[in-house]
Amino acid sequence: MITLFSILLTISVYLLTLYTAKRIRSPFTSPVFLSTILIIVVLTGANISYHEYLPAKDIMTFLLGPATVALAVPIYNNRKLIRVYLIPALVGLLVGTFTTIMIALLLAKWFHFSKSMILSISIKSVTVPVAAEIGQIIGGNPSLIVAFVIITGMFGAMFGPKLLNLLHVHHPFARGLSIGTISHGIGTAEAVREGEMQGAVAGASMGIAAILTSFIIPYLIPFFV
Repeated sequence: MITLFSILLTISVYLLTLYTAKRIRSPFTSPVFLSTILIIVVLTGANISYHEYLPAKDIMTFLLGPATVALAVPIYNNRKLIRVYLIPALVGLLVGTFTTIMIALLLAKWFHFSKSMILSISIKSVTVPVAAEIGQIIGGNPSLIVAFVIITGMFGAMFGPKLLNLLHVHHPFARGLSIGTISHGIGTAEAVREGEMQGAVAGASMGIAAILTSFIIPYLIPFFV
């Protein structure tokens, strides 16, 4: 019963936050952020622990596989435009991936974070499954990795579009590239809400950024730990 309740709760809250986001445009009404807060509040009030919620989470996250594969459809539909901007996009991906890793490492070093924290935060802009695998190789803390990745994605989804508007970045390709590179799957979900082109480019950027990160990280880490 708890599993069924948790699934229905998650779906209902997410639909509610989607409706709220359409009515109230604010970073704090981002569905991912708002639904997370509301679900935590309800679960805490209902005395349902994370371990009791876990079976429902496993069922729902199983659908992430098909959902990720489905991103290939808009990528295919926009393949001609992606081909036109391919070289600038790859340069942007390389610079963006390198920059986000360096900023994370420099800030971690500046604040005198522990070795485990430095290793874990370095892969914050990669989607969780890839980050977990990289974390095993470099020796990061699995719990910290997941936390940093989710927080990064959430902040990217909440503030990324607003920041791009502030910087007058309006081209769908550029917006999708920026959001997908920095805030992986959670950001890509927000990009899809903006439009098919943004979602397609963000999905491709998320995958390529993960590959680039797996190559860059092993060479940068020794300089910081």
